[in-house]
Amino acid sequence: MDIHSLAEKAMKRNLSDIGAMVDAFDTLVELGTEDFSEAHRLNKELRRLAGRYAKEQDSEEFMGVYKKSLLFDAPYDLDAAIRYAEWNREPKKKFYEPRRNKLLPVVRAIQDLEERKIRLLGVMAPPGTGKTTVGLMGLIWTGLKHPEKSILGGSHSNSFLRGIYDEILRMLDPQGEYLWHEIFPMVKVANTNAKDMRIDLDKPKRFETFEFSSIGSGNAGKVRASNLLYADDLVDGIESAMSKDRMDKLWQQYYTDLRQRMIGDCAELLIQTPWTLHDPIDRLEQAHIGDPMARFIHLPALDENDESNFDYPYGLGFTTEFYHQQRDIMDDASWRALYMTEPIEREGLLYHEDELRRYYDLPDTEPEAIIAICDTKDTGTDYGFMPIAYKYNEDYYIEDCVCTNALPNLTEARLTDILLRNRVQMCRFESNSAGGRIADKVYEEVKKFGGRTHITKRFTHGNKETRIVVNSPWVVEHCIFKDKSRYKPKDDYGVMMNQLLSYTMSGRNKNDDVVDGFGLFAEFAQTFSASKAEVFKRPF
Repeated sequence: MDIHSLAEKAMKRNLSDIGAMVDAFDTLVELGTEDFSEAHRLNKELRRLAGRYAKEQDSEEFMGVYKKSLLFDAPYDLDAAIRYAEWNREPKKKFYEPRRNKLLPVVRAIQDLEERKIRLLGVMAPPGTGKTTVGLMGLIWTGLKHPEKSILGGSHSNSFLRGIYDEILRMLDPQGEYLWHEIFPMVKVANTNAKDMRIDLDKPKRFETFEFSSIGSGNAGKVRASNLLYADDLVDGIESAMSKDRMDKLWQQYYTDLRQRMIGDCAELLIQTPWTLHDPIDRLEQAHIGDPMARFIHLPALDENDESNFDYPYGLGFTTEFYHQQRDIMDDASWRALYMTEPIEREGLLYHEDELRRYYDLPDTEPEAIIAICDTKDTGTDYGFMPIAYKYNEDYYIEDCVCTNALPNLTEARLTDILLRNRVQMCRFESNSAGGRIADKVYEEVKKFGGRTHITKRFTHGNKETRIVVNSPWVVEHCIFKDKSRYKPKDDYGVMMNQLLSYTMSGRNKNDDVVDGFGLFAEFAQTFSASKAEVFKRPF
């Protein structure tokens, strides 16, 4: 019987018996010499069962198989490697296990970077969430796998890099609490240079396995990145981030000091709390939109339910209450950049948070009119946008909206629903390539369900940017928006407010659909004022 058949037979046995489990694992190890992929695929299934039976039977023997299974995968799988390396640490002191649920996407992305399924990876997350430590463990793992190649690490300061250098040495200490030496037993620390922050593995080389140098220190001829270019925390603070000139200089330094040191099959990893659209990680993200070999991971502080993404076990991480407090005391631009990984241009913002009027509840009286406009989604990443406004005198209370980048055919039912639900009286659709067709469909659906909305279509003329800017004073003066406590950041209303308050006249904008939609709404609403009848006494 060949080894594949033996492995298949072994995995079908009653693996709740420890003897059968041990035999199955030994068979998978043997299979690994002939069919690497299948052996490690089955090993993950065996490990899942070993963990299950270890808990059910309170068995150290099954836990022993679980540990061996991790070690079998560890040289090739970063997730298994980190878990094995921290095996001897107390549960409360482990870094990865309590955070694994949230950081696993980052670990898997670093795995893809190592396998060159991607060549550029950017990781953005709030301060203190573990992004640097998980990146450091990725560095150690790939450095041990390829000790003959060089990893170049850069940051804004030598003091930050000194901490990385010291932590790598601590983790590689065979007498310490980490088990990296068991995963790669043949790879030893060959040489260290504390002054220049260099660590060589396996044997001394011209360019060491780990090299660290702060940005702007002039690295020509001193360092090289043949395995990985690693950049962490390149921006030194908000003062630098708010200066476009300093961000332009930082980009030039990153390109000349670090990126030009990349040679051969080198990949690139950036880890950062994003500050501005002009910092290196955001420039790279914009430059690589649609690039299948580049990946950018955003891990915001709060999820779609406005709850913490980083409230880890054992009191680690940050609670929802903490993040809500931070949001309340910070300005909107800083909160969104540092905690929600949504950097915006601070200079030239068209709408400012402190200018907008807010409300908790609609007035008790009936509105004079309920109106809406619809700027339909066309293609790509555009947003379909429909705000619903309740008119009271000269004020328009923005009570509801659809704001989504879903496909047009998926949005039509939502447009019908919001018109019916709010009993909208008049709605104007922008009659672009998709708008006319969608208006016709929505009109038929509204009438079918007994709605009373009068729907019109109008082809929009004129310059979009001009329309956005010239109508913004009217929006500030006449539109009233819900208090922030009345909506969630990730629902349609929250997305609308996010886009409204992030539009800048002096930089790049990811989306302009909402601000343009309010420009269209301002023009529509002002037609009511323009046609308003006035009663006066006849002069004769």
